[in-house]
Parts: sequence; C-alpha cells; structure tokens
Amino acid sequence: MDKNVDTSEHILVCISPSPSNFKVIMAAVKMSEAFHATLTAIYIKPTNYSNIEEEDKLRLQNNIKFAEQNGASVTTIIGDDVPLQVAEYARISGTTKIVVGRSGVKRRHFWSKPPLTEQIIINVPEVDVYIIPDAAADLKQQNEKIHLTDHIRPTLKDAVITVLLLIAATGVGLAFTLFGFSEANIITVLILGVLVISVLTASFLYSAIGSLASVLLFNWFFIEPKFSFHTYQTEYAVTFMIMLISSLITGTLANRLKMNARQSAREAFRAKVLFDTNQLLQKAERADDVIRITARQIITLLDRDVKIYPLDENEELGSGIKLENSHSVGSAGLTDDNEREIAEWVFEKQQAAGVYTENYGDAKAQYHPISQNDHCYGVIVLHLNGIPMESFENSVFMSILGECSLALENLRNAEEREKASVLARNEQLRSNLLRSVSHDIRTPLTSISGNASNLLYHYSQMNDSTLMQIFSDIYDDTEWLIDLVENLLFISRIENGQMELHLSLDIISDVIEEALKHVDRNVNQHHVTVSNSDEFLLVKMDSRLIMQVLINLVNNAIKNTPVGSEICIQCERKEDTVVISVCDNGSGIPDSVKPHIFEMFYTGQNKVADGRRGLGLGLALCKSIIEAHKGTITLVDNQPTGCRFIISLPMEEVHVNE
Repeated sequence: MDKNVDTSEHILVCISPSPSNFKVIMAAVKMSEAFHATLTAIYIKPTNYSNIEEEDKLRLQNNIKFAEQNGASVTTIIGDDVPLQVAEYARISGTTKIVVGRSGVKRRHFWSKPPLTEQIIINVPEVDVYIIPDAAADLKQQNEKIHLTDHIRPTLKDAVITVLLLIAATGVGLAFTLFGFSEANIITVLILGVLVISVLTASFLYSAIGSLASVLLFNWFFIEPKFSFHTYQTEYAVTFMIMLISSLITGTLANRLKMNARQSAREAFRAKVLFDTNQLLQKAERADDVIRITARQIITLLDRDVKIYPLDENEELGSGIKLENSHSVGSAGLTDDNEREIAEWVFEKQQAAGVYTENYGDAKAQYHPISQNDHCYGVIVLHLNGIPMESFENSVFMSILGECSLALENLRNAEEREKASVLARNEQLRSNLLRSVSHDIRTPLTSISGNASNLLYHYSQMNDSTLMQIFSDIYDDTEWLIDLVENLLFISRIENGQMELHLSLDIISDVIEEALKHVDRNVNQHHVTVSNSDEFLLVKMDSRLIMQVLINLVNNAIKNTPVGSEICIQCERKEDTVVISVCDNGSGIPDSVKPHIFEMFYTGQNKVADGRRGLGLGLALCKSIIEAHKGTITLVDNQPTGCRFIISLPMEEVHVNE
C-alpha cells in the first residue's frame, strides 16, 4: 500500500470464515491502493464462537492474517447482530466505503430478515457499500447457523437438577392447590421452574425438556380429570400451547443471557489482563523485567506455555527461558526439535513463523519477534499444545506483544538519552575546564615569567623592597597554581569514583586548628576567630579531606572580603551531628548566584571563586567531600551582612569501659 495515505478515505472490509472471503479482502486491498485510503478489517465474533467448527476457525485465522499482511488493521467486535454492529462501527470510525461478500442466502418468507448486505445498506445509507460475489454454500452466517448438536450436551448432573426442579415446582403447585390458589399462579410457578432449569443447566436441551414436562405435569396434576392427559374443556389446549411457548421463550432467553454473561466475563478478564500489562510495563525499569512481565501476562491470558529468547550482552539472541502455566503437564512432545533454528530465523528476519504461518508452517508452536522500529529485542515462543488460538485471543496476544515492544523501545530510548546526556555533560565539563584553565592559568604564568625575567636581567639594579615584592608575587602565583592542581586532582578522583576515604576518629577542633595553619598567607590581614564547644566532639572522617574543605572555605572568605573583615569559625553539637560554620561579614552573595554556588566551574561573575582568578572548583569539591562523609553543606546569609557556610557531619559516640 502507498504510505502517503489520504485519511479522508477509509475502507472497511468484513471478515468471515468463508473460503471466498479471501477474494473479498483482496478486492478491498486493491480498492484501498486505488483510492490511497486506510484499510480496516472487521470481524464480528459471535457469542457462540466456541461452537464453530475447527475448520472454519482455522480458515478465519488465515483470512485475518492475510488482511494484516496486506496492511489492514484488524478489529474484533463481539456480538450476534452483524449488520447493525458493522454499521455502528462504520459511523464511529468515519468509514466511507464498505466491502462485503454477497451471501446466496435468500429470504424464505416475507417476514424473515433481509440478507446481510441489504441490512448493512439500510443501516448506513450514507456509506458506499461494495458487494463482492460470495458462494452461498461456502459463506457461514455465524449468527444464523446454529447446530442443534452444539446445544445438546447431556450430563447426569443437569438431568438430576432438571428432575429435582420439576418435582419442586410441582410440589409448590400442589401446595397452592390446597390453599385455593388459582391456576394462573400454578402456571407461573412451573414457568419459574423452567427458568431456573435454564439458568442452572449447561445445555438448551434441558430447558426444552423442562418446558414440555411442565405442560404435561400441569395437565396431569392440576387439570380435571386429574392423573391423566385428558381434559374436559377444549380451551385448555390453548392454555397448554401458550404455556409451552412461554416456557420455551423463557428458557431460550435465559440460555442466551447466560451465554452472553460468560462471554462478557471472559472479555472483561482479557481487558483486565491488557490493562494490568500496560501498568506493569510502565513500572518496569529493565529490559529483562519487561520481557518476563510480557511472558507472564500471556500465560495468564492464554494458559499456554511460553519460552522467551532475550538478547544477550552482545545484542545477539541469548538462551531460551521457559515459563510454564499453572496447569502445565509438560510439553516435551509438543516442542520443535529445531526450535533454536526457527527462533534465530525469526530474530534475523523479524517475521512471525511456526504453525498457521507461511514460514515453518509444520512447526508445533508460534514464534513471534519482539521488535519495534526495525530493532528486535528478542523472540517469544508460544506453545499452542495442539489447540489453536481464537481470533480475539490472537488479537489480544498481538496487542500485548506491541505493548512489550513499545516498552522496550522506550527503555532503549531512555538509555540512549542518558548516555547522550552523560557524554554532553562530560564534554561540557571538558570544554569548561579547558576554557577556564587556558584563560585563568595564563595570568599567573605570565606574572611568574615576567618576574623571573626581571630577576634574570635586572637583579643587580633592584633594591631589597622591590626584590621582596617580586618574590612575594611569585610565591602567591605558585601557591595559587598548586591549589588549582590539587583541586583538579581531587575533582578527577571524585568524578571517576577513585577517591577513597581513610576514616578515623578525630577531634574536630584539632582539625580546624591544623587547617588554619595552611590557609592563604593573607589571613593576617583579616580577623579570624574560632569558637569551639566545651566538649570534645569526635567525628569519624578523613581528616585530610575535611581540612581541604575548611581551607577552601576560609580562603574564599579571605579572597572575597575586604581587608580587616571578620572571619569566624564555629563548632557545636546538635543532637547526633557536629555543625561547623564558616562565616564572614563581607558583602555577601547575591540570591541569583546561591542556587549555583556549588556547581563546578560556576564563579558567580568572579564574586565567589576557587581562587582570586575564579576557576570555580573549590565549592564543588567541598560539596563532594562532605556528601562522601554522608553530611551536608549549605549556604545562608550571615547577619547583618556576609555569608555563612554550614557543614553538618554525623557524630560518633565514644564508649568508655571502666
């Protein structure tokens, strides 16, 4: 079919078990190609589908597959009024043309229903109906052809129920006679007995027997002369006839309602399986889970053994995994010796194979690829156990496979998006690192190179104060570069998952004191105070890394606040945590910068930085180290001005044995 379909044209073709239905479908396919229209194949599944001959079921399956292979979407509707349901679907779906086979069945009487084609034309006069000649001997009007033998399934249980109910109804009637009730009440009781028989028995045969028996019992026990099948009044013949007809109609309606109820229960169960499948697949997070859920749902729906061949790590067909239904007694005699060969063929060709298909038709199972957008995720093998699937079961089975394929495709797309996101993020980090390093490292290197050149060529002409200033500048620039390299090394270890914590119990006040010995030498230009708790606060930590955090925070405060500013380090206990605060009374950090303050390479327009040139690594490193210790680090405003970094670390209790 042409892929550029004109959606204004929609052709609906009716499917049946007729051998000549193949010709009807082919005519619809050619018509859809000519009109560039969408094609839908509809099958009205009768409520007595289980009574249809196996030969007709197999032919129906082949007709449905032929329609699907030619680009038609197949829809199955349950019911017995074929023309009405076809017409209703045509109205709802916006059908413009209907293609149907012509039945050779003619109206036998003037009161009988018109043929199927005439009824469709009457119900949808606005739709063009194309009638393809169909052989009367071959066309099976499922809603009209009901074999008597399909309804006669005598069982001892039903016979006993029928006899007991007739006895009970007769007993109630005799009781009514003693109390002087009218014959109308007795007739009602007997008809009620027939209705109960229809409900409790499986075969229509007992409903008919009950109807006839109720008339005979009424004549025998309640009509003069009693205990005989004679009557003195001829009008009772009419009463008997009306009673028999009423009983038959009541039994027929009860049987039909019962059949419809059973069918509705089955379809409700299948709908629930489909709904549950959709819900479960949405929650699945791995491809293996998706395939196993699909297999389990298929087993629940069809009660057949299932075998799945998922992909292995090399994206090739892996080993088969068999899942059996709860009633399985082993299907060794129903498996194919060349099952693996067929599964690999299905995986490679992405086509169905096995029984009822053109490929490996002599197989004992059905093989279906789990594929979406030319990518195959595995193969599922359905062991039919010698029992073919109904058309509706096949339709639901294919729907579950479609849901499975879509779920696997979504997982694959999500995985690819995640990989692309990681690559993009890593590429952005590399780009930011190169840009920042190339830009920021040039200044200290240029300064060191210039100062070294002055010392090399003009050393003898410089006085002591100038030399001291040059040495100081070289030292500062070198220290900045050393800090930069250290932070880069720490960051690279953390990003690669190579940073190992060497945890030990340490007193937090000692760590703070040691950290202050390694901060920027310009610390003397600020007022630094330390406020410790009176008690010894022990924390299980890597003291070297916690010192690095404190050094970075204090250096940031030194380099981003005016000379003479106050820098305070406080340490206290709050419940089971140790809280360390590093605060200053500088100008603070703008609210627009705060959400990004711990992001790598973010410098907040050089207002907060890893060093005076601001590569933006220090605070990101602090966050990574604290989180590795299962702690937290936050930024709040200091009062009245400045900012406060708050570190919370879990505290370790010390038990002393006396």
